[in-house]
Order: sequence, then structure tokens, then C-alpha cells
Amino acid sequence: GENIWNHRKHLASELTLPKCVDIMMNYCDDMSYTHTMFPNILGHRTREEAELGPEYLLLSVVHNLLNGECTPDIRMLGCSVLLPRCEKEKVLKPCRSTCEAVRKNCRHAFEGIEMAWPYFLDCDRFFVSDQEGCYDPLEGLREDQASIDNTFEEPHTVIQFSYQSNAQMNSILKKTAARCPEIATTYSIGRSVEGKDLLVIEFSNNPGVHELLEPEMKYIGNMHGNEVLGRQLLIYLTQYLCSEYLLGNQRIQSLINTTRIHILPSMNPDGYELAAAEVQGTNDPENEEAQNYYSWTLGRGNAQNIDLNRNFPDLTAVAYSRRRHRHFRSDHIPIPDSYWFDKVAPETYAVMKWIRSIPFVLSANFHGGELVVSYPYDLSKHPLEEKMFSPTPDEQVFKQIARTYADAHATMSGNNSERCGNFGSIGQDGIINGAKWYSFAGGMQDFNYLHTNCLEVTVELGCDKFPAEEELYTGWQDNKEALLTFMESVHRGIKGIVKDADGNGIKGARISVRGIRHDITTAENGDYWRMLTAGIHIVTASAPGYTRAMKKIHLPARMQKAGRVDFVLQKAVVEPDIEEDYNIPSMGTYERFDPYNQFERYAIREQNQNREERQEKPWWWSYFSRAHGSAPTWLLRID
Repeated sequence: GENIWNHRKHLASELTLPKCVDIMMNYCDDMSYTHTMFPNILGHRTREEAELGPEYLLLSVVHNLLNGECTPDIRMLGCSVLLPRCEKEKVLKPCRSTCEAVRKNCRHAFEGIEMAWPYFLDCDRFFVSDQEGCYDPLEGLREDQASIDNTFEEPHTVIQFSYQSNAQMNSILKKTAARCPEIATTYSIGRSVEGKDLLVIEFSNNPGVHELLEPEMKYIGNMHGNEVLGRQLLIYLTQYLCSEYLLGNQRIQSLINTTRIHILPSMNPDGYELAAAEVQGTNDPENEEAQNYYSWTLGRGNAQNIDLNRNFPDLTAVAYSRRRHRHFRSDHIPIPDSYWFDKVAPETYAVMKWIRSIPFVLSANFHGGELVVSYPYDLSKHPLEEKMFSPTPDEQVFKQIARTYADAHATMSGNNSERCGNFGSIGQDGIINGAKWYSFAGGMQDFNYLHTNCLEVTVELGCDKFPAEEELYTGWQDNKEALLTFMESVHRGIKGIVKDADGNGIKGARISVRGIRHDITTAENGDYWRMLTAGIHIVTASAPGYTRAMKKIHLPARMQKAGRVDFVLQKAVVEPDIEEDYNIPSMGTYERFDPYNQFERYAIREQNQNREERQEKPWWWSYFSRAHGSAPTWLLRID
């Protein structure tokens, strides 16, 4: 009797032992193997259970969700976990190295649609190392890919010339950084009123790090939400820089290897959303007047209806009021405490903190409504004169900077250029002093000049603030050369390091040029950059507690890179009258920023906003939550 019992037990166990079975699931039928086993790695006991789960549902729609990006890689990687390879009644696990490569290249695609990286593609949990005997789930795909790759023609940069939503724009920036991780990274400088990230992409051969003597420059687009060509050009520029660098374009490689470039395509994402919705709504050919009117005004300000280009501290008025003071210079003017009692937009706050934290040398911000480059000052030196030439001490340098962009643009500096005439005459060569054009206070370019080392100009890209999509390609062609030449021009003038006698860099030393009452200061490690025109200059370096050092330099006209001028300062007894130079009476100190912590409230509001945002589910959520019994919350990102 016992033998019969043992025989039955053996038969039963044979029946229940897992066996290799055919895959027979549509979205996984192109794997390089044909057999799998249940229960699978995720614990699904049967094929039916696996087929009804949210994991398989995700694999079935991932191609459409990600707009064809990273597929079939993601789908096949998922199939290798859902339907693991089975040979000789044994399950083989997929390789961790394959999973990690796919995750590195495709994580941004999920971020772009605000979806978490799927839990079942966790490279540590469900994949094993080569030593443990794994297989490559994409092996069949690689062979196919190799044969396709060989048929390609000469590689070139492909850009899609269309408008993007804010989420799509951020997705493109993150994808671009993921495609070029050696030279690009993204970071946020803050959030808009409605909680949207103000996302910057940076290009450099050492992203995230300020390198000694490497100049930093920035581009800012879409400060007025309804002026959109700049936003688009900067999105295209980021794709172009990454792609051309990878293709071995020497000009782009040289630019990125010697410069740190920061690009903020949209300073006003909330305004853009409003303007884009309005333009779509008025896209009626019979209603052209309405369209033109709305695109001229709606979405210009942020969500609080603040015009961001009137919201910066008005340091120009301070400079004018103190220009007769014996020691006064027009640089590093502190922010008056009174500024913080007015309404400061979170976007303005974020940009001010950003430009105080990085030693920018050169900058352009992009607008629409005219075709011209305007340069500081924007505020007229006479309160009753609306259109009065009001130059900075760096008038010649600013004219050179403005011309660099205008002359390299397809039509901006031509005499017969189309001018829009919205603010009266603007001259012939495509550049104009801001206050001579029309005067206003609280602008961003004046703030850059008077508060930091950065020289910024405003580029007006054309009469149409929100051009039709079919005009975007022409816009790119007209501006591409100017965008590149302007970035390269950050290498004009002089640069160097100010050190003490022991060879340590001196932070905050002043570099003065005779005849220009505007100094710049050295960065963290004593390095500096001073944009100058060609000619002979007397340059002085000074710092509290050190003697001054002076050098006479000659800058040749056709010099393509900055001349190197270093200084060594000797310790000295401080003379009281020199010390006076460093402080402007009754102005407070430069370090004083947001002294009353007014922005505490923004931080609190931001947290509340984030909570509300988390409750607001992404567009794809209802599809997954309806299709499955228990909602797959693992798809939701937790920031």
C-alpha cells in the first residue's frame, strides 16, 4: 500500500512541477526565445493572470505612450520579466547590464509623460549579472538594428519644427541631456506661480561644474509668455548642439569644450500656456484681427499678470541718482530693501538668484514684436524724456555685442530690413540703445549690468509675436548662425586669474579699465572675464587689504579668443580712503538678498501646490485605473 501511495505522490508532484510552455502572448511573440514558465518572476501563476495584469497592459500601449521612442526595447525588456526565458525546465533571467543601458537611455521618456519608471523593470530586483548566467533579451533586436544602421546615409541633425506644450518642452530638454550625458545636464532654478519647473539645460565638457577660466553665458526665452519664437529657437538650439557634437562638428565641439552654456527656453511657462490656448482658440482665418490683438497682449505677463520685464529692481535710477558721487561706479549695486515690499514674481526671484549664483559673462534674452537688438540702459537718464539716448559706461562694448547678433542674423542689420514700427523709428543697422527706443524701469538687462558682471542684450526676433508653425523653420534658418556666433563672442576681451603672493586665487577682487566706470569682480577661485573692444587699455586689479596692480594691454582687432592677463597682488596696510570705494553710502551690502524673507510664503505655497499637483493625476491615469481592478499606483511619480 505504501508503494502505491509513494507512486501517486510522485505522479502528483510531476504534474505540478513547473514546465517550459509556449509564450503565446501577442506583444511578446518576437522575443529571441519561444518558451517561458509560470509562475513567472513577478508571481503571476498563469498566462491568463499575466495577460490581465497592468504590467502587460503597459507593454501593449508603451509604443503609443512614448510616441515610438525606446520601443521595442522597453516592451522586450518587460517581456523578459513577464515571460522569462525557459530552457530544460529552468528559468533564465535577463541581464542587468541590458536593463541598465535601456534605463539610462529611456528614463527621460517616462519623465516626459510624468510616469514613474515601471517597478518590474527594476534592474537590481529582476535582472542578474553576467556571472550568474543571464541572457540579453534584446539580442535579436540588435542584429536587426545592425542591418538597418548600415543602410543609413550621412548622419545629420533632425529637428521637428513645431510648437511644444510645457511638458513636451521639458521632456525634450531631459531627453537631450540623456542623449548627451557627457556634455549636458538639466536643472531647475525654481517654479512659476502655477508650480511649473523653470528648467535650464547646460552644455559644457564638464556639466554641473564651473571650470577655472571657462566663461559662462546664458540664453533666456519666453520672458513674455506670448512672445514665443525665442522659446522655440532655444529648444531647437539644444537639440542642435547635442546632435552636432555627437556627429563630430568641430565648431560645436570647440564651443562646448571651451564654454559653459546655460539655456532657459521659457522663463514664463504660465503665460505661454495662456497665449497658446488663446491663439488656438482664435485660429479662425476670418477672425485675423482678433488673433493679432490677442497674441499682442494675452499671456504677456505671468499668472499674476506681472510683466516680468518690469519686475526687476530698478537699479538704473539708483545709478543715475549717484553718478556724481566721487567714488561711485555703476556695478554691483545692492538691491534696495524697498524693492522687497512690492510684488516680486517667483519667476523674477528665481532668475535673480540664478544670476547671482553663477559668474555669467554674457547673456541674451529673446522677445518678439520688432526686429532689432536693444542694449542697456533701458531707462532714460532724463525722467521726462521717453526716447533719450542713455548709454552705459560700456557703450562701445554693448554696441559690439549687439552687432555680433544683428550682423550674423539673415536680415536684421540690412538697411531694407522689414521694421515693424510698433515703437517708432529704430535706425538702420539692427541695433539700438534701449532708452532711445522707448524708456522703461525694472528691466532684466539693466539689472544684469548693474548688479552682476553679466552683459545682457535683448533680441527682438520679428514683428509676429506668435508666428504660424510653418514659419518656425525659416525662423531657425534666419537665427541659427547668430545664435552660434553670439555664444562664441563670449571669448572676446581679456580673462585671467588674480592671485595673492602665495598663489591663491582672490575672490571678489575688482578689475577696472581706465575710462570705463564699471568694474567687474573675480569669481570663487580668482578668475575673471572682461569683455572689451579692440585697442589699448589700462587694466587694474585691486582688493581690500592688497596693493593695486596695473597693466597696459593691447587687444588686436581680429583676436578670436580672450587675451590672458593675470595679476599678483601683494598684501598691504589698508588705506581708509580706498576702503570707501567699496561701499555706497546708505545702500546696504551686496550680500543682502530678500532680507525680510518675503519668499517664505512662496515656499509654503509651492509645497501646497505640489500636494495639489500630486492629487491631479496625469492624462494616461484613467486608462490604467479603469482597465484593472486595483489601480497601479506604481505608475505615478513621487517627486
